[in-house]
Amino acid sequence: MVIRDLGELKGDVLLFGGPYSNLHAAQALFAAMSHLPITNRICTGDVVAYGADPVATSDLVFAQSGCVVAGNCEKQLAARAPDCGCGFEDGTACDLLSRGWYPYADARVTKAQRALMATCPDIATFIHAGRRAAVIHGGVTDIARFIWSASDASVFAQERAALEAHTGPLDLIIAGHSGIAFTRDIGDCMWINAGVIGMPPHDRTPRTEYAVLSAQGIALHKLTYPAEKARATMEGAGLIQGYHAALTTGIWPSEDVLPTALRH
Repeated sequence: MVIRDLGELKGDVLLFGGPYSNLHAAQALFAAMSHLPITNRICTGDVVAYGADPVATSDLVFAQSGCVVAGNCEKQLAARAPDCGCGFEDGTACDLLSRGWYPYADARVTKAQRALMATCPDIATFIHAGRRAAVIHGGVTDIARFIWSASDASVFAQERAALEAHTGPLDLIIAGHSGIAFTRDIGDCMWINAGVIGMPPHDRTPRTEYAVLSAQGIALHKLTYPAEKARATMEGAGLIQGYHAALTTGIWPSEDVLPTALRH
């Protein structure tokens, strides 16, 4: 595990994940931040994925973020691996859909961007308002582990123990990957999924999600951006396996990855 200590962060902290090659969403997020005094910015990974603009999105996110934690997509693209590394079962919707977007992204990401992705830490730690925090992608036992608000308490306990074995005691655990923001108390620690900005959280709206950590606590926010333009860009690039429609309908084509409680 590569751990990067960010030290003590003063002021609010922007927490976001999954830009997913959605340049329109990334531009909207940073435009919104330009009007606020938030200079601490941490991404939970998967900068490049479903969308049509992997190169421009990667350049923007790395330039505008203080730290990008390695997602499975960063790991796989840096290694020039043949798939996204999500570990989907053969024949599932996610498995079949990834065969469309991943080769598109892999063919465009530059050598310099792969080298930058290879430097992303597995874990980032920091202190904020007297609380000790760690940022991961999916899980520590599995970088691509899907952890949901509806996951069993044993899942959170296992991941917390695995993480604290590397970092020591924590007050906050910040994660991404699953694509739906939530908070959950796990004993004397809070698990925060900051959501993703590149795809709506399967809630029938085009708005996506991010989080802001302040001295008062964590706030989950909705991001409004020109989703119709992002969809048109995907369609123009031939990325029409299903995620293009999800940008505007707010419904994932890969609902089978979700626990039953979160399906429509």
